[in-house]
Amino acid sequence: MTEPQILVQRLDSEVPLPAYAHDADAGADLVTTRDVVLEPGEREVVPTGIALALPVGYAGFVHPRSGLAARVGLSIVNAPGTIDAGYRGEVKVCLVNLDRRRTVRLSRGDRIAQLVVQRIERASFVAVEGLPESVRGAGGYGSTGGFAAPGIDNEEH
Repeated sequence: MTEPQILVQRLDSEVPLPAYAHDADAGADLVTTRDVVLEPGEREVVPTGIALALPVGYAGFVHPRSGLAARVGLSIVNAPGTIDAGYRGEVKVCLVNLDRRRTVRLSRGDRIAQLVVQRIERASFVAVEGLPESVRGAGGYGSTGGFAAPGIDNEEH
């Protein structure tokens, strides 16, 4: 399987190219170009210092870093953020501090997100009067189970 080549323009000459920490990783690390302070509940659009030219048929998806999410409650508001093949502007990440008590402090060069590049399919949308039946039907949020009910100790049930 050949890897797609992603053209990267450094908008900040000191920023590293997106890189995979391990050979089998799906996401390549993105860094911040400036210091950031996020108080509890605050969000901010943070620059990464790069622009991409993704091939047609591919998209980039910007995901939170699991370690930052677990340690300090840092996430991405629109996770995953989508980078379309035609976009040529700077990749920016809309970070949010979900911790209720602690401030998150990031320094220039800190890894803040991961970029997953995926092949995508285009779809044709067809208007119809009704949809074919399915096993799930119109069941929405929570309709397939796997959720905790308030006041119930799920370990006992």
